[in-house]
Amino acid sequence: MALASILHDFQVSLAHVDAGVERQLALRVARHPSESMTRLWLRVLAECLHWREGIGQGPGLCDPEAPDVLARDLTGAVTLWVRVGRPEPLRMQREADRNAGADVAVLFEAPRWMEAFVAEARAAGLTRLGRVGLAAVEPALLADLARVEERRTRLGLTVVGDHLYVERDGRAFDAPLLRGYVPGI
Repeated sequence: MALASILHDFQVSLAHVDAGVERQLALRVARHPSESMTRLWLRVLAECLHWREGIGQGPGLCDPEAPDVLARDLTGAVTLWVRVGRPEPLRMQREADRNAGADVAVLFEAPRWMEAFVAEARAAGLTRLGRVGLAAVEPALLADLARVEERRTRLGLTVVGDHLYVERDGRAFDAPLLRGYVPGI
């Protein structure tokens, strides 16, 4: 018998200054039994960083081909396709091609994984990855957030430029959000 996913509730006070977003979000995120808290937090941060109408969590590890975060417009067309963790560059180029009218992005769990992704893409000559938004979160921030495993979490997240400020349970954390790109090959 397979273990069931665990639902986590996040009450997020989001202020994304550059995007002009200020919202109270109620996120219900299903955590696959084999998913780490670090990856769960990465998915939550990805949804907050890319917030727009019609956004939601993908099926996560239950469907490895699906995005981790997805947004659709009122017609059902995909407007955002996000993968978290350590995706393969070739796969991301295919997704960028399939979702030509959408924003396609990756949120890495560490800058070194983003650097490895860029190096692999350049070595493989993947020319169409330039339109994929790449960003990485500092592992220390993810470790701090994942340290306490709660099913109900209240937090404040402020994004200013390429910096994240998080307030959770009276504790403040902050870290840079590192951006990357695959230069024209």
